[in-house]
Amino acid sequence: MANSEASREATASKIFHCRLIPPRPDFALTMSEEERALMGRHADYLREKLREGIMIMAGPVADPAGPWGLLILRAGSEAEARAVTDADPVARSGRGFRYEILPMLSVIM
Repeated sequence: MANSEASREATASKIFHCRLIPPRPDFALTMSEEERALMGRHADYLREKLREGIMIMAGPVADPAGPWGLLILRAGSEAEARAVTDADPVARSGRGFRYEILPMLSVIM
């Protein structure tokens, strides 16, 4: 992507910090096989968002209070960011995962 294209894209979109809160604090350490498979579908979904240019980065955070997932998105609005997180297989699973979405005030990229 050329610099001018990157500049236009950055001004046309916003960056969102999305925190994926698991259904229990020890989830990352106590996943069942079924939950591991769900996390695999979650990872596949995020890889697709990376290929589409919507996701900037994602990964688990080693919080002493309990691991959680970090997702940084590029979207035109909070509603667009919410649509991405709502479509995530973990959010759709009904297993108690939830996302908190906060817009970044500014970013250095």
